[in-house]
Amino acid sequence: MNKILSFMRMSLTWWHSQTFGTALHTWSRGDLVGEDVEGNRYYQDKSGRSINGKPRRWVIYNGDIEATRVPPLWHGWLHYTQDVAPNAEGAGLVHRHWQKPHQRNMTGTKSAHQPIRADIAAGGTPEGYHAWSPDKGGK
Repeated sequence: MNKILSFMRMSLTWWHSQTFGTALHTWSRGDLVGEDVEGNRYYQDKSGRSINGKPRRWVIYNGDIEATRVPPLWHGWLHYTQDVAPNAEGAGLVHRHWQKPHQRNMTGTKSAHQPIRADIAAGGTPEGYHAWSPDKGGK
């Protein structure tokens, strides 16, 4: 039953990973290059087809399609900034101790950044703030 539901979701929606057409294209022409920590899988065209002399590259998301789920190193590979995939031997990019782990965009969720201001937290209004009203022309 779970496979049937998964197939129906794949054939009718595009925002939950891949569509049937993308799955068929990936199966027939894709060469798996690697996978990131979120389970997103990265492919390159194995038939030699290219864009501007470079092989086509794409990602199949593990779950919802959200571009900010692609870590910076894989983003660089997808956009031809680097030729070697991040998980390959001799990728050349080193993780520095001061770099934070990749985090996807949390805008619109409960985890979104909300700055804390003392005057608003205390129930007041910010100094110099006046709400706009159409009858006063904003004054």
